[in-house]
Amino acid sequence: MNKSIKQWPEQERPRERLLSQGAQSLSDAELLAIFLRSGSQQHSAVELARILLQHFGGLSPIFDASLQDLSQFHGIGATKYSQLMAVKELGRRYLNYHVNEGTDLSQSSLMCDYLRYELLGERQEVFAVLCLDAQLRKINFKKLFYGALNHCDISINTLLRHAIHHHATAIVIAHNHPQGKVKPSPEDLQVTQDISQACALVEIKLIDHIIISTSDSYSFAEHGFIQAR
Repeated sequence: MNKSIKQWPEQERPRERLLSQGAQSLSDAELLAIFLRSGSQQHSAVELARILLQHFGGLSPIFDASLQDLSQFHGIGATKYSQLMAVKELGRRYLNYHVNEGTDLSQSSLMCDYLRYELLGERQEVFAVLCLDAQLRKINFKKLFYGALNHCDISINTLLRHAIHHHATAIVIAHNHPQGKVKPSPEDLQVTQDISQACALVEIKLIDHIIISTSDSYSFAEHGFIQAR
């Protein structure tokens, strides 16, 4: 029989620690345990959270898991799955509220966070473009091309027409690797070079190309593949 969290010393309980020390002081398992509220007859909420994290490999895969996948674990059913999806959507809307039209996206960390929320839930490869004005403030974001699990065909002409239509001075392009590593492929490098050259012809600055995976992100600009003009 597991020891209920209620029987833990008060200073060790996740909820009490969150209130006294802040949410940032808690581990992924402890934060997930607060959401779960209760465990099972075999495991406390924290133990169940650790089992989920170990099984799925992190928080992101848990949020992307299906009801069928999560229901394999005793104590998780349709109600908790619905709550989990609601938390995920609230997080996306919270970030989108702070990254609305007119937001300064010159900070790469904010840009990566925004793109991560937009692309992580996709189960196929998606290619998107973020249109910016001269002060690098958001004008428009759109997922332009949808592909297969590990490949996505794009049209540079369509991408440029979209940027010109929104009067973009600069753009950031992004795509996801749903089940792959964040490292760019030779095809990723080539398409980045082609888009950069095409943007220069119409006087639109390509700021960055960012790849989003389940566990990391990759900035072409930070790795020197896109040069500031």
